[in-house]
Amino acid sequence: MRTLLKGGLVISGTETRRADVLIEGEAILAVGTDLPEEGARVVDCSGKLLFPGFIDGHTHFDLPVAGTVTADDFASGSRAALRGGTTMVVDFAAPDKGETLRHGLDLWREKAAGKCACDYGFHMTIDDWNGGISREIGEMMDEGVSTFKMYMTYPAMMIPEGDMYSALLRLKEVGGVAGVHCENSGIIDALIARAKAEGKLSPASHPRTRPAPLEAEAVGHLLRMAQLADTPVIVVHLSTAASLEEVRAARKRGQTVYVETCPHYLLLEDSVYDSPEYREAAKFVCAPPIRKKEDREALWAALRGGEIQTVATDHCSFTLAQKDMGREDFTRIPGGLPGVETRGVLLYTAGVAAGRITLQDMCRLLCENPAKLYGCWPRKGTIAPGSDGDVVVYDPAADSVITAADQAMNVDYSPYEGFPTAGSVAQVYLRGALAVDHGEVLAPPEGRFIPRGKCVL
Repeated sequence: MRTLLKGGLVISGTETRRADVLIEGEAILAVGTDLPEEGARVVDCSGKLLFPGFIDGHTHFDLPVAGTVTADDFASGSRAALRGGTTMVVDFAAPDKGETLRHGLDLWREKAAGKCACDYGFHMTIDDWNGGISREIGEMMDEGVSTFKMYMTYPAMMIPEGDMYSALLRLKEVGGVAGVHCENSGIIDALIARAKAEGKLSPASHPRTRPAPLEAEAVGHLLRMAQLADTPVIVVHLSTAASLEEVRAARKRGQTVYVETCPHYLLLEDSVYDSPEYREAAKFVCAPPIRKKEDREALWAALRGGEIQTVATDHCSFTLAQKDMGREDFTRIPGGLPGVETRGVLLYTAGVAAGRITLQDMCRLLCENPAKLYGCWPRKGTIAPGSDGDVVVYDPAADSVITAADQAMNVDYSPYEGFPTAGSVAQVYLRGALAVDHGEVLAPPEGRFIPRGKCVL
């Protein structure tokens, strides 16, 4: 079966050009002008933008958190991802302390198998450290799991600094890369204890107990460890201007540091926590929390300057009823926001259409850089002969409005309710098959596990 996407503007990280895209079977056969139409289903893409399939390198589907489980599993989460143009997610396999990495990988593969509509891979969480886990890191690399996650907060997931340093050394040996959640756990705990002692138990205490300097301090702390280990790291969901300064200092020292941020840090401000209505404030509880206007502006400038490599979602969804768990204690609110469905349209609207970034920037942030960073380039992340036939057809003239009533995510609110969009996703092709057509998800749950190699970014 051949499909010819004709007359669209093909976007890469370096250029835009008017071209046809010929897909045969699951792969792209040719990109150029006046490609043969014989035997092909011809789709008129005049006036449309053709992006490679978006890659979301930070999702949490079917994850136990704070006595509950995320509202989106791999079935609903992957359908929402596809609807928003994301053709591959990289989720986090998270064994508990005392369990093997093998157990975590097997468990997450079972969660995804037969349910996932888009393609997928896994990061492996390192929340314990011993000789067995050190050995298993090499085994994970052999199985196509080449990126790992460590936490500097959350007692159930963080590991001591000495173990984190040992893990960084081991990752350097095998060519793996760690993404790290950077916050100062000890001081956060002290601030939480003070807030509770003063009876300040509403969601407004959440950002006040996780202030921006504690993220910056943890980023700097991680980067000094990485300097000593002489290994690259990824700072995930970076949210503050002060943290960017720590990254710049490390890069000035000659370190390789990759940075990820998220749409909610680019579009929202910390005033969302000021609502006197509990649910209105609680739905924005996430870690790190939403920051200030000046942080948001600094992140946009860093995107424009190429200092941030990727925009992922940290999709970790809960219903309003689940958020109600913290009505009497803000620390019991399950933390996380839904976002896997809206990332592309938000970045185009608030970024490209608003003149903050270019189409090429958007392609690098959502497609090329994550494919290179997470070891699936050039199979993913580019519209080029031999690559998977993953294409997002974006219609810049089809404006819309984001509402919870019109979403595939399994949550009953949107952080961006009423947000007017500049254009929208018209079609999505996954490995050559039409997976989404004007908001209707057509893809069956036949997403594939994509083994990944080493970072080439």
